[in-house]
Amino acid sequence: MLKQYTFWFSAATIFQVVAGLSFLLFLFMTFAPANETEREILTLLTTHKINAGAGFSPTYFNIITAFSSGFALLCIFAAVINGYLLFRHTEPSVMKGIIGINLAVFGVLFATMAYFTFLLPIFSTGLIFVNLLAAYVVVPKIESAID
Repeated sequence: MLKQYTFWFSAATIFQVVAGLSFLLFLFMTFAPANETEREILTLLTTHKINAGAGFSPTYFNIITAFSSGFALLCIFAAVINGYLLFRHTEPSVMKGIIGINLAVFGVLFATMAYFTFLLPIFSTGLIFVNLLAAYVVVPKIESAID
């Protein structure tokens, strides 16, 4: 079972769904400041508008919300595509390329999260990356039909 790439790729797909849905849930949470400093920061995040040019003036909270929803949608998008390919029993030669693309995208995402964020996104993207790496390593090598 651990030597089958479908096990690792399925695990990565499940972790993509879990990460995506958990970050979508965070979009609907409200945060209560614990002290006056946090209240001031939260007020500035939600009310101070940035002149971004071309008539755009988002708050920092708007920007954070956009990036959080983008992360969640990336995870869900990848999971849906990966789940579809697993469901269709796509041949290993195609899956090696798909897993490689996932590995590159989620590797960069993991490195970015590890440098800039906190434990939950680091852990989520790390689980996805490790499972994709394992899937890439154990996917069968297909010999070329070109003679």
